[in-house]
Amino acid sequence: MSSDIVGPLERASEREKAERRSLRAFAIESLGPVTILGGIVWAIFQPYRIVFLDHAGKGFYDYLVQPPLLVIGVGLLFSLVIAPGLLDDLRTAYGSES
Repeated sequence: MSSDIVGPLERASEREKAERRSLRAFAIESLGPVTILGGIVWAIFQPYRIVFLDHAGKGFYDYLVQPPLLVIGVGLLFSLVIAPGLLDDLRTAYGSES
């Protein structure tokens, strides 16, 4: 028998364990992108809330603090800063490395 045939079969069960994620991990991973998508949809359906498109802003604050942009920023912050730590804690709590 060739080791090429036997090797991947032995590793198939390990790969299956590594690919399985809990529902909690999936929910944590998807919160950031769903929030970003919500901010984008909000900006599309209410474009008057974004001063860049309306040119009604009076200063830097008006350009920086726009509700849809803040929602997109919070989604990015969660997915890049907070979610990786939560996922690591979740993995260590259940004792799995995947």
